[in-house]
Amino acid sequence: MTTSPRSTYLITGGSGFVGSHLSDALLARGDSVVVLDNLSTGRLANLTPHPNLRFVQGSVLDELMVDELVHQCDVVVHLAAAVGVKLIVEQPLRSFTTNIRGSEIVIEAAHRYRRKILVTSTSEIYGKNSSGALAESADRILGSPTVARWAYSTAKAVDEILANTYHKERGLPAIIVRLFNTVGPRQSPAYGMVIPRLVRQAVSGVPLTVYGDGTQTRCFAHVEDVVRALLLLLDHDDAVGNTYNIGVGDEVSILELAKLISELAGSTSRVDLIPYAEAYERGFEDMTRRVPDTTRLRALTGWAPVRTLDDILRAIIDEARAEASQR
Repeated sequence: MTTSPRSTYLITGGSGFVGSHLSDALLARGDSVVVLDNLSTGRLANLTPHPNLRFVQGSVLDELMVDELVHQCDVVVHLAAAVGVKLIVEQPLRSFTTNIRGSEIVIEAAHRYRRKILVTSTSEIYGKNSSGALAESADRILGSPTVARWAYSTAKAVDEILANTYHKERGLPAIIVRLFNTVGPRQSPAYGMVIPRLVRQAVSGVPLTVYGDGTQTRCFAHVEDVVRALLLLLDHDDAVGNTYNIGVGDEVSILELAKLISELAGSTSRVDLIPYAEAYERGFEDMTRRVPDTTRLRALTGWAPVRTLDDILRAIIDEARAEASQR
């Protein structure tokens, strides 16, 4: 174990969903945290005030600011990115440039100051590969680069290539993680995230909208389980230089998910199937399955998820009801 307590962590995108939960966990164990976020999708309300927490409003595209903050910290966790299918489809240029140039700037600064860096990638890397449990070495199967979704996948692949080549050629202590459908409290429904959207529809009593025919399956991991995996990897010497899937293997179809949310919320809302062309744009492509193989993560760290899908949904339903009661 190399990362000792009382380290200072820079979390880019740290006021977002995953970043704010990671910040909480690091502060709880005695570390210090510096959050860099431009608040385009993150929220200050996600951050609990703490004497060892510093918030800096700014962009990963600001080279001087990134350089200064990386220099001041011991470890970098690079989470800042354009996220969510809705945002990526609606603002493909912004998403592409933020995800590639921002990562280049952060990775270059980490190398300059010899800082360990954890780069967060995505299950979108695998594209349309629906062959079952996907190991880190599984093939990428992508559609045309004219489809915005695959441009996002390509941008995140470039991020991974940058981190890997800096590690192999220049000795950068880099770790790459691919997150699969992470969900839980603080996740916004504004950017196309399926569970927050369906939960708020159920709580509001409006129809639950399922895109496509609803038979596509996904696996959902609670953010606290994901954060625990991130900490285990950050603290482990042998994690450096490797890529790790983080997620759970329990599949549920989106139609089944909508019905379960409706049941747990006590909602009488109907479920409407919306064609992809109406939800996004003509030519939008989706994948039928996306299941992670987490053998590598488990073998190294002993990690296993402890929260069930019911646990996840009940927590998000409670959060949505609390939000509704404050309006």
